[in-house]
Amino acid sequence: MNAAADSVLVVDDDADLLRLLDMRLRSAGFRPVLAGSGEQALASLAVARPRAVITDLRMPGMDGQALFERIHAADPSLPVIILTAHGTIPDAVAAAQRGVFGYLTKPFEASELLGLLRRAVSERAAGAPAPGRGSGLAGIVTASPLMGALLDEVALVGASQANVLIQGESGTGKEMLARAVHEASTRRDGPFVAINCAAIPEALLESELFGHVKGAFTGADTARKGLFQSAHGGTVFLDEIGDMPLPLQAKLLRVLQEREVRPLGGQQPVAVDVRIVSATHRDLEALIATQSFREDLYYRLNVVNLHIPPLRERREDIAALAQHFVALLSAKHGRHVVGFAPEAMESLMRFDWPGNVRQLMNVVEQCCALCTTVRIPAALVARALRNKPVEILSYADAKDRFERDYLIQLMKITAGQVAEAARLAQRNRTEFYRLLQKHGLSAALFKQSD
Repeated sequence: MNAAADSVLVVDDDADLLRLLDMRLRSAGFRPVLAGSGEQALASLAVARPRAVITDLRMPGMDGQALFERIHAADPSLPVIILTAHGTIPDAVAAAQRGVFGYLTKPFEASELLGLLRRAVSERAAGAPAPGRGSGLAGIVTASPLMGALLDEVALVGASQANVLIQGESGTGKEMLARAVHEASTRRDGPFVAINCAAIPEALLESELFGHVKGAFTGADTARKGLFQSAHGGTVFLDEIGDMPLPLQAKLLRVLQEREVRPLGGQQPVAVDVRIVSATHRDLEALIATQSFREDLYYRLNVVNLHIPPLRERREDIAALAQHFVALLSAKHGRHVVGFAPEAMESLMRFDWPGNVRQLMNVVEQCCALCTTVRIPAALVARALRNKPVEILSYADAKDRFERDYLIQLMKITAGQVAEAARLAQRNRTEFYRLLQKHGLSAALFKQSD
């Protein structure tokens, strides 16, 4: 064992004990990484994985047991040693049964802790699997019981082959959860292929999904595999599935039923072995009611439903995520920023985050880009929160807003005459009625009164 290369995460809310452990571990050749809370520890783990974790049991907020459970869910092979002044033999037995590597009661001898730590590191080096292998967490940073329960569900569903539908507001991290499902599955060594159904023009989406043969359309000079073929043996993630055009929904349903795709312009089907994980921020049942989404496809996709809570419902994650983003983004902007001033963090914690994790990341990036001190001040946070960036609006939301405004304008111009509005839009009348229904618009609203 080369202890000099071994980093150890040490977690305790007692600053004096942290300093003491720091000195003892350094003198023994280890490289300690210090965290004053369970939330800070999770943020640190998201940046780099240590060889072992030493944590106090009794801490405000997330205690040592809750921290262990989050670590163990992410990486069962990472040794965790728990320190407590309240230890009993039954506690130690129960902790060992849950997978804790070691359990020491304060006060303890330094030699006792170092011996336990050396054994933890050497046993892991001797043959434990790599960090996060099969955890399904995909780098997700969380301190929330709601997210913890959701990740437990991911671990369960990952072991199956069931299709998964992820629902949640824009910016909550649906693609990261889809990656977690993939990484928790037996397909983890296969490809993970993602596509945003709202971001690709309808005319190109079929070719992107199913591929095309040479000469299938103007410009198709060579044959091209689609995303389903590229994902063979792995997972296809269909983001914003609620925006998929109806004709393509029928073809996707056929793929799910027959386990094969037919490239655009081709005659021969190609067998594919993929798992489908889809996501949307829209109410698919409401779309079914307006005949904008196929009910049979919905039930095929929605075998298991996972709902990501918005950030305002898991405020425990705000500090951990903000610290994680600081670590990622300060280096990007050439800044030496280690965190937030207390008042700045209070501002982050009080905010409602309508744009969820995506908005938080954007705010932290603005602060990192402008910060000239080691801790981000409250004034910078206030400025970033006032200047709501355009990026908070997802492509799908922007498309919906434009589409609705466009329909309203057409219906005003034609005084509610659907046939004339459809002609101006260069769409058939049936499709135009469907668009009006999708946005809750009625021709009667625009007809001029006598």
